[in-house]
Amino acid sequence: MTSPSTPDQSAVVRLLDLREVPLDPAEVLAAVDDPSAGGVNLFVGTVRNHDDGEQVDHLDYTAHPTAMDRMREVAEGVAAEFEVTALAAVHRTGHLKIGDIAVLVAASAPHRGQAYAASRALIDRLKATVPVWKHQVFQDGREEWVNSP
Repeated sequence: MTSPSTPDQSAVVRLLDLREVPLDPAEVLAAVDDPSAGGVNLFVGTVRNHDDGEQVDHLDYTAHPTAMDRMREVAEGVAAEFEVTALAAVHRTGHLKIGDIAVLVAASAPHRGQAYAASRALIDRLKATVPVWKHQVFQDGREEWVNSP
């Protein structure tokens, strides 16, 4: 939980973005860097070559126009709930190949446990509630939409 000396959530959330260009873990780590942080946790989500036993060829991500607003709500909620120094999250959109980075989430906190917990909550809530939809194309040409209305 936050303490009275914790900065407001908008100051803690240092980087949020949706991008069609490759993502850089160094940028996300730099965003959460802080001399008061004793722990930093970085989650890197990549495009895997399979899903439910099927061979995946590539993915295309599409974001709803409200996705950035929802990302901010989620991140500010995590900042209010966890004792964190800084948060960052960036998600790819567009065409991604196997091995490409799809999402980066980082949290820094006074201690490692807080950083782990906050980054886990952030990625789980982003994936569950932010309208970024995955169009998955399999090697046999079949396709499916995941997390779309």
